[in-house]
Amino acid sequence: QVQLVESGGGLVQAGDSLRLSCAASISTFSINAMGWYRQAPGKQRELVATLTSGGRSTNYADSVKGRFTISTDNAKNTMYLQMNSLKPDDTAVYYCNAYLWEQVRDRYLEVWGQGTLVTVSS
Repeated sequence: QVQLVESGGGLVQAGDSLRLSCAASISTFSINAMGWYRQAPGKQRELVATLTSGGRSTNYADSVKGRFTISTDNAKNTMYLQMNSLKPDDTAVYYCNAYLWEQVRDRYLEVWGQGTLVTVSS
């Protein structure tokens, strides 16, 4: 079964830190790219950070640059989002996302996690 499961969300105070985890079960696929998205109350889902495995490149939304860091632990098939200096505007449901590639069939699959809620109080 191909799935992503997020964890690590919760209620924190402004200025605190959180680390979100995304455990990936991807079967015969490999990860071409991965990312974190978020959806705040009353807003559309937006990109937070991405990591491209092929080019080893990262990209961050302007609102989180210098505060958030995306990373992976390949041995554990887990991706992380380290969030520092959290602000009330960071309050959202955070989703992990992976763009997968299966070599034997040369096919691609985009997978989303179920989301984890981060609430930042002032």
